[in-house]
Amino acid sequence: MPKLWHDYKTLGMQRIFVTGISTEVGKTVASAILVEALEADYWKPVQAGELDYTDSHKIQELISNTKSVIHKGSYELTSPMSPHAAAEIDGIHIERQHIVEPETDNHLIIEGAGGLLVPLNEEDTILDIIMPNYKVVVVSRHYLGSINHSLLTIRWLQQKGYEVSVIFSGDANPHTENIILHKTGVSLIGRIEEEPGFDRETIKKYANRFRGILESM
Repeated sequence: MPKLWHDYKTLGMQRIFVTGISTEVGKTVASAILVEALEADYWKPVQAGELDYTDSHKIQELISNTKSVIHKGSYELTSPMSPHAAAEIDGIHIERQHIVEPETDNHLIIEGAGGLLVPLNEEDTILDIIMPNYKVVVVSRHYLGSINHSLLTIRWLQQKGYEVSVIFSGDANPHTENIILHKTGVSLIGRIEEEPGFDRETIKKYANRFRGILESM
């Protein structure tokens, strides 16, 4: 019989959903760091495009621990587009009820596709597959318009009652970051700097840096 969400809470097993304020802001790198820090399992429910080298493949390459399990996604779509459009091209319809969390007794990091309101079909968005017991980590990266995107993303989540934290990705921009933190009151996990590249050692460095705050969430 599947465990209920309060069973996981009793066991101390976290379910953390990683979303971004837009595409290409660093969700997969952030997810790899969280997976490594907690030796957690990983699941990307919907993958659109890059099926020869998915985000699941990237996570497997970036983590060092041997405990984490990479779970198969519910939908793998051929086109690098919004899931609803990619599904239409593939001749399928994404059904929210078919997106079922894998069973595991470990922590689980769930990575979304694109931003929070990316459509899965005519009715549902990524927001609709974030379960009530999930904690949410928002990855924010500075660009023109990122304050607006960050505040909108975080406000949607807060209005739905989620516990929200933020990771900043890229070069520091105190003016942007301070206003986001001030206006939302979310907790800051840390920053992922603009590194020359990301490999297992770099991921491990950030995992060690973030582990304490993640374990106390």
